[in-house]
Amino acid sequence: MAADTSVEIFSKVLETQILQSAKAIEQQLDEKLEKLDQMDEDELELLKQRRLEALKKAQQQKQEWLSKGHGEYREIASERDFFQEVKESKNVVCHFYRDTTFRCLILDKHLTTLAKKHIETKFIKLNAEKSPFLCERLRIKVIPTLALVKDGKTQDYVVGFTDLGNTDDFTTETLEWRLGCADIINYSGNLMDPPFQNKKKFGTSFTKLDKKMIRGKAYDSDSDED
Repeated sequence: MAADTSVEIFSKVLETQILQSAKAIEQQLDEKLEKLDQMDEDELELLKQRRLEALKKAQQQKQEWLSKGHGEYREIASERDFFQEVKESKNVVCHFYRDTTFRCLILDKHLTTLAKKHIETKFIKLNAEKSPFLCERLRIKVIPTLALVKDGKTQDYVVGFTDLGNTDDFTTETLEWRLGCADIINYSGNLMDPPFQNKKKFGTSFTKLDKKMIRGKAYDSDSDED
């Protein structure tokens, strides 16, 4: 009897909460409809014009990004190209890769997908062995490394797969979340709720550049197959 009573009480409480939530949503909708009803034709026309201007501005911004090479994941030929690319775009992800490193191919697959989804960010790749000066300047030693550049300055790094779970099987969503944490893409998810299949496998700290650290010129591979 006591158990039945508890279940009944719980059911009533839950029903009350659902009704209260429904009423709150209904009230919000009513308020919005009331505001629309109170608008005259001039106000509605002004609202329409503002929305059209916002859409036009967004379209113009999209075309500008596309003209600068956004929307695709592509390789650049030289260190000089790198400086030009980061100069003309606010957000840039540059993959420093090596042909013989298997994990670079894994990153290629995910970056190709993200470049199409996040056209607000430029996604490029550069052969580390052909850019020794730049790699030394950016203290890049482990391959693959993603340099995350904002406003022409390198703000963060994704070194190897450490931040991605130290596994070759990480998802595109995991890499997307990591880039979102660096504010290098417009991330629409919840940064406090990472899309890890097994959160215990993932560390909570990120690998960032220590400006006081002096690294050698040789490149370490993060791939077990290299």
